[in-house]
Amino acid sequence: MAFESDKTMFEIYREKDFNKKFKVVFYTELTEHNKEFEINSALNGQTIFNGFLKDLRKDDGKAVIRSLLKDMNSNESAFSEDEIRTRLEEFLA
Repeated sequence: MAFESDKTMFEIYREKDFNKKFKVVFYTELTEHNKEFEINSALNGQTIFNGFLKDLRKDDGKAVIRSLLKDMNSNESAFSEDEIRTRLEEFLA
């Protein structure tokens, strides 16, 4: 049985400085070791999209996110929020 809490919070963001790459952080998977660095990196970036992946389809959703990041980084421009939502629709909680 799937529960409401069976989801992974994530954020797709773009670095503001350095190389302006698009990245993702999966907040609910952070550990004490990497939590501060990853959260600060995301906070210093520009939010492109955030949401929750269903844990039952999380691996497939992550693959789509990796593909989105690859496309956005190679084109050096973000997809619209609607485009991202459409591509991730079946994986979003």
